[in-house]
Amino acid sequence: MQSVKWAEELAESLLGASLPRRWAHSRGVASRAAFLSPITGAYSNTLAAAAVLHDIGYAPALAATGFHPLDGARCLRSLGTVDELIVQLVANHSFALLEADERGLRQELEMEFPLPEEKHLVDALVYCDMTTTPDGARTTSHARVDEILGRYGEGSLVGRFIRRAAPEIHAAVARVQARVEATGLDTRNTAYPTYGYAPER
Repeated sequence: MQSVKWAEELAESLLGASLPRRWAHSRGVASRAAFLSPITGAYSNTLAAAAVLHDIGYAPALAATGFHPLDGARCLRSLGTVDELIVQLVANHSFALLEADERGLRQELEMEFPLPEEKHLVDALVYCDMTTTPDGARTTSHARVDEILGRYGEGSLVGRFIRRAAPEIHAAVARVQARVEATGLDTRNTAYPTYGYAPER
C-alpha cells in the first residue's frame, strides 16, 4: 500500500490548484481522521488516506462520469498500488450509493466497488466528511446537510440525494460520536490538528 504522505501529495496535485476550496475541505476531512485515530487503531492510516483522497474525483482530469466517488475510485484502482479498502471507502463515502441511485449509476458502483466489510470505517469516513465544512472547518452533520441543500438547491439531484441520505448520515455520525465520547476524546476543542497522521504501520 502507498503511504498516507503519498495520498496527500496525490490529492494536492489533483485538487490544490484547480479546486483549492475542495482541497481545503479534503485537508479538513483528513484532520478529522487524525482526531479519530484513537478509535480506528490499526486502520488509522487507512482512514487518513481515504479521507484525503475522498474527493479527488472532482478533479477536472478525472471527471469522466461526473460522479466523483466513482471517478475517484476508478483512478485509484487504475494505479494498481492503492489498498483495495481505501479504494472501496472512496467509492462509497457518505452514502454514495444513494447518489448513484439518483444518477442511474448504482449498479455500476455496486458491481465495481462493493461496500467494505469494515462498517466502522465507513461510518468514520461519513463522520469526517459530514462534520467538515467546504472550507475545512469543523461543523455538525445537521449544519453540513443544510449547507449542501443551500448550495445545490433542494430540487437538484444532489439536493434529492442529501435529503434521502440525511437520516443515515446523522445516524452514522451519532455512532462515531458515541465511540468518541466513550474513549474520552476532547470534543470541546474545535481546532483541527494539522495533519496529525498516525505513524505508518
